[in-house]
Amino acid sequence: MNTVEYQQVLGRRIAQERRRHGLSQPELAAMVDQPVAWLSQLERGVQPIERLSVLKTIADALELPLTELAADAGEDVHPASRTGPAEALRVVLAGAYSLCAMLGEISAPPIADLRAQTEKACALAGAERYAELSQVLASLLPGLEAAVRISPPGQQSDICELTAVSYQACAAALAKLGDPMASWIAADRAMAAAESAGNLLLAAAGAYRLASVFLDAREHALADETARTALAALTPLAELGDPDALSLCGGLSLLRAVVAARTNHPSAAFGQLARARRLAGRLGGQRANGLPEFGPQYVALYEIAVSLDLGDAGHALRTASLVDTRLLSPGRQARMLIDVARAYALRRQVAEATEALLRAEALGPCQVRDRDRARQVIGELLAMRTPPPVNLAALADRMEAGPAYADDGPISAAL
Repeated sequence: MNTVEYQQVLGRRIAQERRRHGLSQPELAAMVDQPVAWLSQLERGVQPIERLSVLKTIADALELPLTELAADAGEDVHPASRTGPAEALRVVLAGAYSLCAMLGEISAPPIADLRAQTEKACALAGAERYAELSQVLASLLPGLEAAVRISPPGQQSDICELTAVSYQACAAALAKLGDPMASWIAADRAMAAAESAGNLLLAAAGAYRLASVFLDAREHALADETARTALAALTPLAELGDPDALSLCGGLSLLRAVVAARTNHPSAAFGQLARARRLAGRLGGQRANGLPEFGPQYVALYEIAVSLDLGDAGHALRTASLVDTRLLSPGRQARMLIDVARAYALRRQVAEATEALLRAEALGPCQVRDRDRARQVIGELLAMRTPPPVNLAALADRMEAGPAYADDGPISAAL
């Protein structure tokens, strides 16, 4: 079945199941957090689904197994996870390295080599060089699994820590490539390795990554519970002023703020932001060794995102005007500008939103999920103005966006 045929069959199936449940198009659209026009186009077979997470949301709303809707899907469904670096990382995760190590089929490199390779993997993940990262991990992870089983007891903890850090790098990359399910697997393995090492901070960093993955997958209850319990464990250490603990508590508070906003609890959301701001003040100029990146500028970025999730465009724009973008990486700047564009779009200020998107584009290529978020805003803007401004139409062509694209929920994905 080709992609067009799949879209038509999928659209008819969704319409049939919606009617079987006695739901109107507006009712189902509200349940899956999408515009009614998008659902109408989907049922007519002219609107593709770009993300597997969106298809899963529809399947849950219609009380169907995901496999029934995803069967015979074309490659357009969740393309990021089926080709290129994301697929290579998924293949790495699928290897039964621990079993091979138990059977003695993998030799263990010296710990110095494992440490150097782990540092290289972290650097590649940070530089977003994912194809190279997959190549490094393809040899590093089997080596770590073998080393943890045959190394002397005195090295076990160090090797477990290296294993945790390597899986965290893999989880971070998969999250940015738009594959929360595979990232979930990698994050869970990172936490298990950190716990084997007896390293509280590294285990908490794994919990932060896992909560981020849950948030990307829209598993809000799981994200909040993971963040809440990790915060409870870390708070005593943070009260002693440990910079890593302060940074982790701050990052976990920001994640809880996003969860609260997306579940429509504004007081809780701004309460978590206030807590994160206090932690950033206590951290001051100290630098944490691990994830997450944290400080006053990051609190501001999350405040913009939270404001948008709550529909307060004015607060988002006021906060954005106070951010010193010189302290942000180009990727963070682009992410903020996309959120600024969303805020202007909520106010139906097409020219201002377009200008923000053009500034984001000028910063260079963006991540898969950021490109999707930009396309969503462009689709909303095109629907507001007929004919569209010339610069917006040109941007839409470059981004391959259109009015029907607005299909992936709130613009403010986890930062």
